[in-house]
Amino acid sequence: MKNTLLIIAFLCTLIGFGQEQSLFNGKDLTGWTVYGTEKWYVEDGLLVCESGPDQQYGYLATDKHYKDFTLTLEFKQEADGNSGVFIRSTVDGTKVSGWQVEVAPPGNNTGGVYESYGRGWLIKPDPEKDKVLKMGEWNEMKIRVYSDKLTSWLNGVEMVTIRDEKIGKGVGSIALQIHDGGGIKVKWRNIRIALPQ
Repeated sequence: MKNTLLIIAFLCTLIGFGQEQSLFNGKDLTGWTVYGTEKWYVEDGLLVCESGPDQQYGYLATDKHYKDFTLTLEFKQEADGNSGVFIRSTVDGTKVSGWQVEVAPPGNNTGGVYESYGRGWLIKPDPEKDKVLKMGEWNEMKIRVYSDKLTSWLNGVEMVTIRDEKIGKGVGSIALQIHDGGGIKVKWRNIRIALPQ
């Protein structure tokens, strides 16, 4: 059994990902659906999320479902900047199921993995890695999900790696989040996905 697991783990390292495709056209929200009353709009070629009058959770989710992928995107936090990137997620109203790779102000575990309406924090980055985050500037996040393994990088630094059976069984969209509480604004660009070959 142990040898079988080692072989599977080795084969997973050999899986290649194809050419990147853009998930955001820089013009409108084609291919995405807004959930909730918070603001999602395109301005100067950038995707912007901003707190609305209700100051509640909001999501922008891909119309397509993605199982295994490498996602790369850039974000710039203005104001509070509390957000996140969900993988294998579904949204009902503003209740989301799935796993969030955190995007938050300094000291709040950007790059960690949180399960909403479930187990809460599954893994947080080493606090030393928090200095990689550039608040108020553009940051690049990469998320790779294959089978039950999720790895996140921030500005080229690996933040966390986790293997989780429940994640492995997950199915759904990629979704960007805006946190509740108001006063939040985050800009996004260069949202790209590569699928296994």
